[in-house]
Amino acid sequence: MQEFNVYEGLVVPLDRENVDTDLIIPKQFLKSIKRTGFGPNLFDELRYLDHGEPGMDNSKRPLNKDFVLNKDRYKGATILLTRKNFGCGSSREHAPWALTQYGFRVIIAPSYADIFFNNSFKNGLLPIVLPEDDVDSLFKSVENKVGYKIKVDLINQVVITDNANLINFDIEPFRKYCLVNGLDDISLTLQHKENIREFENIHLKKYPWLNI
Repeated sequence: MQEFNVYEGLVVPLDRENVDTDLIIPKQFLKSIKRTGFGPNLFDELRYLDHGEPGMDNSKRPLNKDFVLNKDRYKGATILLTRKNFGCGSSREHAPWALTQYGFRVIIAPSYADIFFNNSFKNGLLPIVLPEDDVDSLFKSVENKVGYKIKVDLINQVVITDNANLINFDIEPFRKYCLVNGLDDISLTLQHKENIREFENIHLKKYPWLNI
């Protein structure tokens, strides 16, 4: 997992409450047993004018030009600004996969669904919780300036706007530790590989039939 310290990116506004995981990545794309390839179908029902199915050539599909991700001013955006209860609905981990594979590193919203919130951290995606007043202010700034960027300093837990205003945010220390050091669940486990190996050796000597 990529380390996260200080990050600056273009902001795209999704002015919508209660965005569920089926809207983030529709159910028909969950058939893949791989963890890759979901980015092109992120917000599929909003990005395209037709009904998407696995295996379709997305480059030939008609785009919804009114959807924010299809607007030229937001091309290359890596910070998603949205409204409350983002990621509600089913618990599919494909939702943060699709967001990160599209290119997002940060989401800013007043609140998130719990399972989506937890899954985001496990996949290197930083979901920042800010008060609704601060979110409203950011929406206005994005609307008023083309190419609006912000900086996220995870070490100091602060969002830095383009006019150098600082907005503090909270994050649980262990989650911060994992993101700063680029540690997912597997990486965390491998930090104890010598102890695991020692336990396995002792256990197999005591119960040799387990190695058959």
